[in-house]
Amino acid sequence: RAKQGLTQDALARKCDIPYTTLTKIESNVITKPSIQTVTKIAEGLGISIDDLIK
Repeated sequence: RAKQGLTQDALARKCDIPYTTLTKIESNVITKPSIQTVTKIAEGLGISIDDLIK
């Protein structure tokens, strides 16, 4: 996200996920997000799920 110049808010809006969910994932409060959420984030960033979880 940061490499693409996206704020947390911008990425959350782009992925259609709650801002709080994204911040919790990034801060490891949520350690096992749903596959739907992971898919939305990967699609929003334009990368594969494999690249996202590396």
